[in-house]
Amino acid sequence: MANLRKLGRRADHRDGMLRNQVQSLLEHGKIVTTLTRAKETRRLADKMITLGKRGDLHSRRMAYRFIYKDNIVDKLFVEIAPKYSDRNGGYTRIIKLGPRRGDSSEMVILELV
Repeated sequence: MANLRKLGRRADHRDGMLRNQVQSLLEHGKIVTTLTRAKETRRLADKMITLGKRGDLHSRRMAYRFIYKDNIVDKLFVEIAPKYSDRNGGYTRIIKLGPRRGDSSEMVILELV
């Protein structure tokens, strides 16, 4: 995971947060988060969907290394990845919502296309 934004967190906390966001995105189809987090989550989610498109055993094991919930990995390989079989990347979209009231952070919706 080279060249990641630091997001103001230690490496272990950042990795865990991004894993949770990718899992939530794949489980629910969309999440609401800040712009910088969404950009990092998008990179990792696209990589997971690409693994799902390959569909072999090694790809499934690589997905299990990153996503810890069995049902989400199964959903990725059975439901999500086949929808994007004719697409070469760009599986997510970012829709800007405006600033957050408390700290004026740019809020966005990150969703699967």
